Amino acid sequence: MKIPAFGHSRQQKPKSPERKSQSKSQSKPPSKPKIKPLSQWHPRLRQVLDLTLTGGSVLLCLMMLPTRLPGMELLGIAPNWLLIWVVSWSVKRTVFQGALAGIVLGLLQDAMTSPNPSHAISLGIVGMITGLMQKQRFIQEDFISIALIVFGMTVLEETIFASLLIWMGDRNIQDIWTYYQKVALASAILSSLWAPVLYYPLNRWWQQIKLAEQS
Repeated sequence: MKIPAFGHSRQQKPKSPERKSQSKSQSKPPSKPKIKPLSQWHPRLRQVLDLTLTGGSVLLCLMMLPTRLPGMELLGIAPNWLLIWVVSWSVKRTVFQGALAGIVLGLLQDAMTSPNPSHAISLGIVGMITGLMQKQRFIQEDFISIALIVFGMTVLEETIFASLLIWMGDRNIQDIWTYYQKVALASAILSSLWAPVLYYPLNRWWQQIKLAEQS
């Protein structure tokens, strides 16, 4: 004789669409606030941020000058970070802006090393010549072209600095020439290899600022 079951399993009722939508909305994490595009920022805020990042990059280059990290040194010579910065700044700006940036950064370098002879002369000439090149008109903008420009400007800067040492007349010309050959080649190779590391983020930021101001 079969014993009748006293408890019947209740069938689960399907959830209504309203309950499903509520459960889905509760399970989703809160969305993060979206950052406004740079063009929608207040012009004064954009200007302050641009000055902060540009000035911070200069200070970073100044601190990197005496630094000797593994892989960033050749024959005791490190990349010329200030020259890379001057080239990155001057390549899309006027001759006056390039020369002014070179003079200012050269004076800052003089404050860390020796003011005689001044680096402001050589870096000022580098900034002026880079501004005269107007690279965007006849050279494709890529890492190779920037590296080539930095290589040539480094050799030019070291040549001008060695000429100033000879002109001062208080050092042996043979010693200056031997030291120049060592420094010019090593600094040019390292600076051209590390140039894209500094050029790419700075150039990208300055392009974004320019587009934001035009919109």
